[in-house]
Amino acid sequence: MNKKLKLWELNRCSPEEFSTQEKLPVVVVLDDIRSFENVGSVFRTSDAFNIQEIMLCGITPVPPHRDIHRTALGATETVSWSYVSNTLDAIRKLKTAGYTIYALEQAEETIYLQHLKKRLDSRIALVFGNEVNGVNQDVIDQCDGVLEIPQFGTKHSLNVSVCVGVVLWECATLLNPALKAD
Repeated sequence: MNKKLKLWELNRCSPEEFSTQEKLPVVVVLDDIRSFENVGSVFRTSDAFNIQEIMLCGITPVPPHRDIHRTALGATETVSWSYVSNTLDAIRKLKTAGYTIYALEQAEETIYLQHLKKRLDSRIALVFGNEVNGVNQDVIDQCDGVLEIPQFGTKHSLNVSVCVGVVLWECATLLNPALKAD
């Protein structure tokens, strides 16, 4: 029998221990996200993968807010975040700091997510866009590349919080030594 673990059996670190852990060198940039719940979900997923920071840009809601908190489940207190009113300013700041920046979008020239390993730099920033319009074109123009998650159904996009989860898992498997395949 395979017994489900209780919360206290998971041996999770405390918020204090989490704050001192070495972070995955990934910054998530949210470009004009509308949904409080999507933002909360991104916080929770970013905590799970121990990422460096979330940059909330434009109209993206910021903590504290009850609707963010409802899905973040406390991750707004553990994941570092900042607000930048203009996404292009966030991109410039990240480039100056030496990040390679990828937009997650469908474009004429994309890199499928499974090929990220060939282009992976040690410090990357990932830009995720608005639920309706995606990443703004002027932001895409300033990125070093565009990543795309291959999809095989009838829909042409994933919910932004789902997209963040898929991409952060891929980054974690490539950048976290504990997860590298044998």
